[in-house]
Amino acid sequence: MEAKRELLDLLLSDARESTEDIARQLGTDAAMVETLVDELESEGAIRGYQAVVDWDNVDESHVRAEVELNVELDRETKYRDIATRIAKFPEVSALRLVSGSYDFAVDVEGESMHDVSRFVSEQIAPIPEVTQTVTHFVMTTYKERGVYFGDGDDDERLAISP
Repeated sequence: MEAKRELLDLLLSDARESTEDIARQLGTDAAMVETLVDELESEGAIRGYQAVVDWDNVDESHVRAEVELNVELDRETKYRDIATRIAKFPEVSALRLVSGSYDFAVDVEGESMHDVSRFVSEQIAPIPEVTQTVTHFVMTTYKERGVYFGDGDDDERLAISP
């Protein structure tokens, strides 16, 4: 089990590394790494491999919002039922049941603020169990999935020369 956790940590850091490089880091052979990856995929622990994109460096318009949802459950409806319905929308990039002052945290993506606003008001808000939505548009992303988007010049102190 420890080998699987170490493998997951390496894949989270850089899923593009070769099987041979990963095997060297784990102190095993490439065949064992492939076996572990196959097991993790079949167990549902690994659900996919994705790039981390800095949309500020892409020439296409892209907007992301974090939407808070409050819901009211009845005897027949469970959180999972609501989540299943919301997760089907392609605009929803992430959906989490959370603790605190609201029930669901939803990441919504679109080409413009208008597209995202329309999606929330026309597709999410009308769901009968949804009692309130609060939309927070992401203005700047500094870090995403462990990757810092800085320009490499992190020292903001004033230079002092003799």
